[in-house]
Amino acid sequence: MIRVLSLWSRLGLRMRLTLLYGGLFFLAGSVLLWFTHLLTARALNQRFVVAVASKVTGAPDAVFRGRLPDSDVLAQQVRSNVEQGAADVLSDVLRSSVMVMILVGAVAVVLGYLVADRALRPLDRVTETAQRLSESTLHERIALRGPQDEVKRLADTFDAMLDRLHRVFDAQRRFIANASHELRTPLAVNRTVLEVSLEEPAASEDLKALARALLGTNARYERLIEGLLMLAQSEQELTARKPVDLRHIVRMAMEQIDLQPRRRKVVVHEDLCPAVVHGDPLFLERCLVNLLENAIKYNVRDGEVWIRLREDEAGVSVTVENTGPLVSPYEVDDLFEPFRRLGGDRVRSARGAGLGLSIVRAIAVAHGGGVEALARPEGGLAVTVRLPR
Repeated sequence: MIRVLSLWSRLGLRMRLTLLYGGLFFLAGSVLLWFTHLLTARALNQRFVVAVASKVTGAPDAVFRGRLPDSDVLAQQVRSNVEQGAADVLSDVLRSSVMVMILVGAVAVVLGYLVADRALRPLDRVTETAQRLSESTLHERIALRGPQDEVKRLADTFDAMLDRLHRVFDAQRRFIANASHELRTPLAVNRTVLEVSLEEPAASEDLKALARALLGTNARYERLIEGLLMLAQSEQELTARKPVDLRHIVRMAMEQIDLQPRRRKVVVHEDLCPAVVHGDPLFLERCLVNLLENAIKYNVRDGEVWIRLREDEAGVSVTVENTGPLVSPYEVDDLFEPFRRLGGDRVRSARGAGLGLSIVRAIAVAHGGGVEALARPEGGLAVTVRLPR
């Protein structure tokens, strides 16, 4: 019984409704067939068998009272033959009725599936929209048309919830963008003042050392602000899309990367196939720059980086794989969260603000794709960005 209930719960709602419709039809048909059989048997016994016997004997009551006369032997034989014929008729009627009920039941099951499919189609539309939505596609709506039934009210409620979420995310993005713009100005002023103080001839060596340390701190904050601004922009809906050759974007990103960070030379292997996507070239370039920067920054001495570009029926994929320190599998997903680094470090901003992979994921999602990362057994990561064709 538990196994049957488990199997029933794993079936989809459409199939459960179809089986329910078919089961109810066969149950009602079986009851109707049983009553029809009883009524037909009773009618044949009362109106046909007794009538034939009464015509043969001239006295139908003699069939049921006392001993039959000699002439009644013939009537009993006739009655027996008639009863056998009636039983054969009932058997033929029952067999034909069962066959007709099975055929009509099969048609009813098919019609029940079609009716259930038509009734659940709006729910499929709601489900598809919910699965397709993300932070960058909250502008989409179900906009279901039809009578004001339960499904229409559900779709309208879902659209209202999307309106509220869209307003909240827009307010959040505007706040991040405005705060980032406002913070860039005082940081630029601080950098100018510190650079001027370094050029002052009368400045002491201690003052110059302090100014250089403050310049480094100021530069880290500037990178943090730029990362926040890029993250806020990449999470917005793309307003312009055009065909982009990702091989050209990869080569442009390679020109911006320092392959010898901290005197640790890194070898980059390219395996690029022709691939064209529709999107924003600047965002896609920033996405690849961040991937390559992470692959080189978190590498080892004389390390290697592999970048592969593929296109298939599912879409376009860009994989950046690098050697590096061992990464725990349970830490991989956390790397896509803002301000997260390996080991849960949130303090050492000298190695970055922890926004690189967050920006990569936001750009991929804004283009209708996704990103995933896998820890290499020998150390390092393999990050794959998938984009629709």
